[in-house]
Amino acid sequence: MKILALDTATPVLSIALSDGEHAWYFEADAGNRHSEIIMDAVDLLLSKSGMQSKDLDMTACMKGPGSFTGLRIGYSIAKGLCLPFGVAMAAVGTLDCMAYSRREWNGYVAPAIDARKRAYFTALFEKGVRLSDDMDAGVERIAACIAEADSSAALESPILLTGVDAAPLYEELARYLPAERLRLDGCCLKDRRHGYAKELLALAPRYIEKNPLSAPEYIRKSDAEIEAGK
Repeated sequence: MKILALDTATPVLSIALSDGEHAWYFEADAGNRHSEIIMDAVDLLLSKSGMQSKDLDMTACMKGPGSFTGLRIGYSIAKGLCLPFGVAMAAVGTLDCMAYSRREWNGYVAPAIDARKRAYFTALFEKGVRLSDDMDAGVERIAACIAEADSSAALESPILLTGVDAAPLYEELARYLPAERLRLDGCCLKDRRHGYAKELLALAPRYIEKNPLSAPEYIRKSDAEIEAGK
């Protein structure tokens, strides 16, 4: 299956393209410049693969949580590339993709995205299986969620913090949990952090969108909505 996967949920822009046998990748720690870069990067990957947009079987993007603007960019381009040719589109939870990359970890996995305002977008997983819903939560609540999982399992599993903002969450959680329980994914350090288009590529066929009017899932209102009292 020929799939184009677009991870625009965080400052790390990540794109993957597969023809079913080979894959091509692009990644840039682009900050808020996704809209400036993304189409040139897509064209580059298509050119390298010898494919055109009309050859795709599926486009995929992150469903959220993540950057409001970034998620809209991903959805817009995924829909813009699939609708003219009648191909499938998939949208996958951002945290699911982050956790999928560490599904072999023997313990809890907590992917993290800095949600600002002293909070993180996160969820708790074990062996790729969700133990919690997506959270927009401060560190104290995240620690309480881990304690609840411990109670259900009757044991205290090691906790791997992963995702683009795992490092600051690691530092903050160390105030609430024993340091020996916490592990920081080495791939998430500031100079090594990466996107998750590769994982999105793998998960996309399981999450085909049925609704052509689908949109990103936000677990927090935008600042504009809050200021307007919505």
